[in-house]
Amino acid sequence: MTEPPYTPLIQALPHSSPFTSPETLERARGAPFTARLGANESLFGPSPKAQACFADTAAEIFKYADSENHDLRHALAEFYAVQADNVVIGEGIDGLLGYTVRLFIAPGDRVVTSAGAYPTFNFHVAGYGGHIETVPYKNDQQDLAALIAKAKQVDAKLIYFCNPDNPMGSWHDGEKIAAQLDDIPEGCLLILDEAYVELAPPGTSPSYDISHPKVIRMRTFSKAYGMAGARIGYALGNAALIRNFEKVRNHFGINRASQAAALAALNDQGWLANVQDKTQIARAEIARIGKANGLTALPSATSFVTLDCHRDAAFAQAIVAGLADAGVFIRMPFVAPQNRCIRVSCGRPQDLAHFENALPKVLAGLR
Repeated sequence: MTEPPYTPLIQALPHSSPFTSPETLERARGAPFTARLGANESLFGPSPKAQACFADTAAEIFKYADSENHDLRHALAEFYAVQADNVVIGEGIDGLLGYTVRLFIAPGDRVVTSAGAYPTFNFHVAGYGGHIETVPYKNDQQDLAALIAKAKQVDAKLIYFCNPDNPMGSWHDGEKIAAQLDDIPEGCLLILDEAYVELAPPGTSPSYDISHPKVIRMRTFSKAYGMAGARIGYALGNAALIRNFEKVRNHFGINRASQAAALAALNDQGWLANVQDKTQIARAEIARIGKANGLTALPSATSFVTLDCHRDAAFAQAIVAGLADAGVFIRMPFVAPQNRCIRVSCGRPQDLAHFENALPKVLAGLR
């Protein structure tokens, strides 16, 4: 049978995706997980007002969504004291990363990221034929100065920097980030991924003029706002940059229900504060469980806690596999030396109780 005429680039790419979903793992094991603590979803759920919007818009789901995302875009602009022309809506940060790569990367162009950082960025770069350059983490943190230096060295078009960081949960002070923005080389754009910033300490997010030509800030309703399944994120940047997204974005990519629910969630900052409080409690509980079992919690500004297992990657992988067999889904970093760790999402007391019950049994079997 003759195959369709794939491009040489597509023919050369591996058949892979950045993540294996918990649903895929559940199908493989033939049973659902009792605790879903690996996908960094908010088990505290979205705002009740957002939930009501999903129900209220069900009868109108036959309609296409507003292709301009007008109401949500203008509300975000007001929330951040910028203009609507500084805001673009996308299918989560994952979708926005894809559009950004499409805007800037042609085959052979170079990008810079941290070895072991969020892999979806790399996935998009590979899909457009870009060349990925990496720098190592420094003390379990992404190293912005090293990323910028590498970008200068290889003439990179994009730098990817996540603050707070996934998969380590670490974070940098916003003032220190802002002080480095002018060091970004000409012809290079910093992608500042702030997916977890609502859960971080005050001062984590840098303050800078929205018109800055070398940075685009990305945020999402997937994490603290608890709407990962709605697939809705947004980017903030100078108007000329944001305008170019109109050339490549899927104008009907955000459905009606997600637009309405995200607007309701944004307007319910009381619920966000409630989630922030519960996340802090859950982080402390995960740290306590880890310590009781000889694991050390790394400081976290995210919706998960990374636990240092004090061994090698094989040991961490065995813990992940053993917990999965026990019905508890977690993940782990995948590049050394961070792959000595496991990563556990924050959850409700009943979710973490499953983890607390299973972990010592798994460790006993390994030790």
